[in-house]
Amino acid sequence: MNPKAVIYMDSGNKIVIELLPNVAPNTVNSFIYAVQMGVFNQHDIERIVPEDWIDVSYSGFGKKEGQYLIPYEYELHPEIEPLDSGPGCVCMGGYGKIGQSGCEFFFPLRECPEHKGIYPVFGRILHGREELERLKNLELESVTDYPYPGVKVNKPKVPQRILRVEVKLYGQGFPGPVRIQSDERPKCWD
Repeated sequence: MNPKAVIYMDSGNKIVIELLPNVAPNTVNSFIYAVQMGVFNQHDIERIVPEDWIDVSYSGFGKKEGQYLIPYEYELHPEIEPLDSGPGCVCMGGYGKIGQSGCEFFFPLRECPEHKGIYPVFGRILHGREELERLKNLELESVTDYPYPGVKVNKPKVPQRILRVEVKLYGQGFPGPVRIQSDERPKCWD
């Protein structure tokens, strides 16, 4: 049985995710590690691009424990065929040459063939897609201090908070993630 994660939102809604360790093992290990460290708890959603995706964070959740990079999943595991990214998936973000984010996950709101093999699908939504629909239809405001030019960043005018994330491992053990050891870090983490 695959592990499951439950995201509890301050709206009273929850998003239930089946994690896919056979498809993205290091990414799943990293997500579980971040849950166990409390990285996601009490965090406001940072970026919504209607009709594209909901980025839960681009700041490493503003916590040192969430600001780490891991190798791109399919460089680490070239034997695994990546899944297609689209609605109902949960994907992990990345930062080009410096590596894949350790825990900055996002929800695609459209089919994203350009993500395949780059931003790994590591989970699928079992319940709670209506919460994503609610989030994508919120009134948004522009973020003007995002450090990468040309990237459109909007956040909800009224903050939308993740209260906590819990995982159910069903008796299975998951090691900590393989990390990249580097002093280079994304500008948006500063």
